[in-house]
Amino acid sequence: MSNIDISTDSEIRDFLEENPLWNLENNTLIREIVAPNFISAVGLINSIAILAEKYDHHPDILLYGWNKLRVVLTTHSINGISSKDLFLAKEIDFLIK
Repeated sequence: MSNIDISTDSEIRDFLEENPLWNLENNTLIREIVAPNFISAVGLINSIAILAEKYDHHPDILLYGWNKLRVVLTTHSINGISSKDLFLAKEIDFLIK
């Protein structure tokens, strides 16, 4: 049993309005990222991995094509989106800027 609370629909809606590059799909937050090249895409994966370890919350990351990433955030223990997901999504956006 987890002590992490699921985010409310209102919290998720507010997050999506403020962070339009993220989408909601099946209890997950998803962002597609196009990097300038393969090396940049892999470097971004490594940077996200460092953030994930720092905050002990780990997204699914898919590298496809030669420069595209799909980042998927959810809290598996609650089968939904938590404040940890919303926070990490913002941190990932800050990293990319």
